[in-house]
Amino acid sequence: MNFAQLLFPDFSLILIGYLLCRFTALNRGVWQQVESLVYFLLFPVLLFHSIIKSPLDLGTASSFIAAGLALAACGIGLAYALPYWPGLRGHIDRREHAAAAQVGFRFNSFVGLALVDRLAGAQGQLLIAVLIGVCVPLLNVAAVWPMVRHGEKGLGRELVRNPLIIATLSGLLANLAGLHIPLWLEPTVTRLGSASLAMGLMAAGAGMQLGHLASAKALSVALLALKHFILPLVAWGLSLAFGLTPVQATVLLAFSALPTASSCYVLAARMGFNGPYVAGLVTVSTLLAIFSLPFALGILLPTLETLR
Repeated sequence: MNFAQLLFPDFSLILIGYLLCRFTALNRGVWQQVESLVYFLLFPVLLFHSIIKSPLDLGTASSFIAAGLALAACGIGLAYALPYWPGLRGHIDRREHAAAAQVGFRFNSFVGLALVDRLAGAQGQLLIAVLIGVCVPLLNVAAVWPMVRHGEKGLGRELVRNPLIIATLSGLLANLAGLHIPLWLEPTVTRLGSASLAMGLMAAGAGMQLGHLASAKALSVALLALKHFILPLVAWGLSLAFGLTPVQATVLLAFSALPTASSCYVLAARMGFNGPYVAGLVTVSTLLAIFSLPFALGILLPTLETLR
């Protein structure tokens, strides 16, 4: 598989977003509105549509869901434990860690859905949509928790009102109830979902920043190594342990190697932490995914086939 061709469409859109934001009148203020449109309307439509359009067998998918939750829990635990890792004890600022820990376990849903669509088609999109739905609540709580003592309020209300959670749960309920989108509405819904991927990827590029990373070098290296090297290895082990099918293993490994969520810096800044530093981590994570995705899919995934 030619991973350069596979990844080029997504990362070219990220680059286009970056160039448009930096060198045209479409500045950061414009892209903040684009992010809101994608997050509150377009992306929830895509999630709902991805889940409802294919029948879901929860019995068959239970091992996959369990593996995904185990991967998320491992990422959270390892990120939280960074200040206690050998060689890092005493070298990590706790406040910087509280804001940046989320970079080690969150993921960019836009890149994931676009990539898996080409890797595994409709079945892959259904699997990653379900994975997003079950992992987003856990990861959102874990992202906010280290900062919650510094003024965050109404965490439960924020999670209940999360559009991604609402879209996923409503899609699962509709799928299990045997409901379908009417044929006359299908083209509109499909176009909205397609728009969310392109606009979401460009918005991720528009938010990239490279400054401020030097302020916490040890933390930066540790978090990025966790996100792009350790978690793919964990996903490989979980694929074996849970006996995942080839398609499920492909989706889980791709999920493990995705760049971190572009909204990490928004959350950090909104809660009064070092937003520019977290934005730098998001930028480097996006670039490192060019290497971690081929590592997960081109090196780790084939070894699973030889061990089955």
